[in-house]
This record gives sequence, structure tokens and C-alpha cells, in this order.
Amino acid sequence: MTDTAPAGRALPHPERGEIRLEAVLHALSDPMRLQIVCELAAREAELTCSQFELPVTKSTTTHHFRVLRESGVIRQIYRGTAKMNGLRRDDLDGLFPGLLDSLLAAADRQSVRLGGGA
Repeated sequence: MTDTAPAGRALPHPERGEIRLEAVLHALSDPMRLQIVCELAAREAELTCSQFELPVTKSTTTHHFRVLRESGVIRQIYRGTAKMNGLRRDDLDGLFPGLLDSLLAAADRQSVRLGGGA
């Protein structure tokens, strides 16, 4: 399979049935993580970590991506040397219908209300 990494580079992800609502809500409660998810949803594509402009250190960025992955919000897959990040929209929509769209819409309204800041 070309989409998966060698065994030593595979990253742990919860199976769909293991994703918990409280973990998803916790992951999305942080403004930086919510920004990452909003960008992934808007671009509808996989992005590398470096494609996000976050005002935090590299180690903090890594932490945010790990929390999103371990909660089941995103999937991270190595493609060559790049770690690609994709929103697990199908899994989230299947488990919690309407939740992701509601959160994204609320985040957008908040951004407008606050003048562009999340």
C-alpha cells in the first residue's frame, strides 16, 4: 500500500468505534486545534504540518496535531518524508451527525464576530 508508512513510522489512531465525543470536544476546545480543523475542512485536502501558520513553537504544534490524531479528529499518514494530515470527516459525521458542521459554522460566526480572530 502506498498510503501507509513502514511499520516503524505508522502513527496510532483510534478506530472509528473507539472515537469518544468527549475526546473530540476536548480536542476542538483549543483555539489552535480548532484553527487546524477549520483549515483542513476549508481546503478539503490533506496538508502537511508546515502548511499551517500557527503562532506557536514547533513542539507545541506537534502536540496539537497529536491531540487531534489521538482523539480521532484527524488522520496522519506518512507519504515519503511528509506527514500528511486529513480530517476524519466521514468518521465524525457517521458517529456524530451534524456535529462537525455545527462546530465549523460556529467557529466561522465567532471569527466574524471577533473581527477575524478565532
